[in-house]
Amino acid sequence: MAEERDNSGSRRLRLFLRTHRFLFAALILGAGALLSALAIGFFTPINAAQPFSSINSVTDQPNGANYNLLFVIVGPIVSIIGAYFVGAYVIARRKFEHLMQTRSKAEFLRNIPELEQLLWELTPHDEERYFDKRVELRVRR
Repeated sequence: MAEERDNSGSRRLRLFLRTHRFLFAALILGAGALLSALAIGFFTPINAAQPFSSINSVTDQPNGANYNLLFVIVGPIVSIIGAYFVGAYVIARRKFEHLMQTRSKAEFLRNIPELEQLLWELTPHDEERYFDKRVELRVRR
């Protein structure tokens, strides 16, 4: 019984993450950009500017812990990962929209494998649109 509860909770989490995929990708990209900006603000002459001087006093502790060194490494890596997720979503969205605009049943049938592959990267709403289009064109599968 406990496993069923955990399974439904993980299912809800996956559904939530899949539904808001673009938002999370953009947040990852933004976090990476922020960490990179903090690193640049510490190691360049703009460290004397007001927002960076107060932030650097917190991230560079007097007892020896300098988190800005971590930002130099983690920031660009997180930015690249976020840019990949955003780009993959935008490209999948563009291809899906292009393939869903067809009025021809034959063309739709040719594109079904590609559409189903794209649905892995898109939201559940897009999956519903795909199934509605299959019903509209009377495609069985």
